[in-house]
Amino acid sequence: MTQAAIIATYEKFQNAEQLWFWFLYSRSVRNNAFTHVRAAATQRPCEILDVETLITKLYLSGRLTDEQLKTMKRFGDRRRAPHQHVWNENRAAVQWTCAMNILGAAARQRGWIE
Repeated sequence: MTQAAIIATYEKFQNAEQLWFWFLYSRSVRNNAFTHVRAAATQRPCEILDVETLITKLYLSGRLTDEQLKTMKRFGDRRRAPHQHVWNENRAAVQWTCAMNILGAAARQRGWIE
């Protein structure tokens, strides 16, 4: 099987939020040494380390800020995005949207997002 055929079998992410939530979930599974693996797991076009590297590069280049990363982590752990119509989540919603736009653009360049 050629490499092009192998890549074609991967399911790309729909958006940056899906990528981010997949990354956090996969990392928590890896860190907890969770041994149960589903036989029909979805193959993705990137690995956990690829996403970690991308996030690090975006941060070190100044494209992602500390506040954006904190917001991504806080709401990623809650497994939901902040709501702009909830008073105490307004600022977080703006940070989240900006961070997802940056992550999405970088992931699209790498072919991870449709």
